[in-house]
Amino acid sequence: MQLPQFQIHAAIEEKHWWFTARREVFRALLQEVLPPSKETLLLDIGCGTGGNTAAFAQDYRCIGIDPIPEAVTFAKQRFPDCAFICGMVPDDVREKVQKADTVILLDVLEHVEDDRTLAAELTSAVKPGAYLLFVAPADMSLWSPHDEGFEHFRRYDLEGFRALWTNLPVEEVLVSYCNTRLYPVVKMLRLLSRFTGRAWGPSDTDLSVPWRPVNALLHWVFAGEKKHLLRVLHKKSRPYRRGVSVLALLKKQ
Repeated sequence: MQLPQFQIHAAIEEKHWWFTARREVFRALLQEVLPPSKETLLLDIGCGTGGNTAAFAQDYRCIGIDPIPEAVTFAKQRFPDCAFICGMVPDDVREKVQKADTVILLDVLEHVEDDRTLAAELTSAVKPGAYLLFVAPADMSLWSPHDEGFEHFRRYDLEGFRALWTNLPVEEVLVSYCNTRLYPVVKMLRLLSRFTGRAWGPSDTDLSVPWRPVNALLHWVFAGEKKHLLRVLHKKSRPYRRGVSVLALLKKQ
């Protein structure tokens, strides 16, 4: 990501439906396996401009970590009550990773060329019993100028995503696609974007806040997936078979 994308995130991530809904979904999943407590340490790896760190800080003791100084500067300015560190994971913050109760990477792995090495190093560094939440863009048929603007290396299918932790000492708590209900709409828009060669929003991204009632509706549709994903977590339903994103909640053995 470059400075223009960080500026967009800082401007809209507290109100855009995609940011707000997914935080609601992921908080619900983490709360189910890790009851909220300020004694519980959560590391937000690749925290960007800090919106997710601030949201999870309502439930846990959070530290946001990002290797891009401009992102950390934005985060500190926007959320002065939260802790942020500029550094590479795990080497620059190994002690904190070793103490963490949960580590989250929300749309980070697609930016990393050697994603398997990062997943392996994090898994090796965290303590037994710690949770890891990985979330990434799914389905290469959705590839568009938006992915190029964000400098993605890939989008994942479920098999490729699982390959990140195959043979690592982790237990799968939940693996599923998500942002499934809006998949047909997103696919149509991404196909049109590929045809025109242009993203739908500023700075080669699809990120712009729609009309308030539409934004609220899209949030409601996406956030409503948390009920199904909680049933999947408790083995009472099957995972989604497709989606705009893919997620994995893992537990270190």
